Amino acid sequence: MANVGGADRAVRVIVGAVVVGATAVGPWSEVLSPWGYIGVVPLLSGLIGVCPAYSLIGLSTKKHGDNAP
Repeated sequence: MANVGGADRAVRVIVGAVVVGATAVGPWSEVLSPWGYIGVVPLLSGLIGVCPAYSLIGLSTKKHGDNAP
């Protein structure tokens, strides 16, 4: 069940993409490579609209009229 709202999803996708992208290119790529795996978590939760941590604590940022999955 989706529990991540529109603005929350957008922030997660942007932050995840930036972290993964920063680890893939540039002079810091070797130093930041472990962060790339961490960046996948917000990226995927933003794309699918489900945050397992939110489920554990009973939180939802999704509004009832939100059409996101």
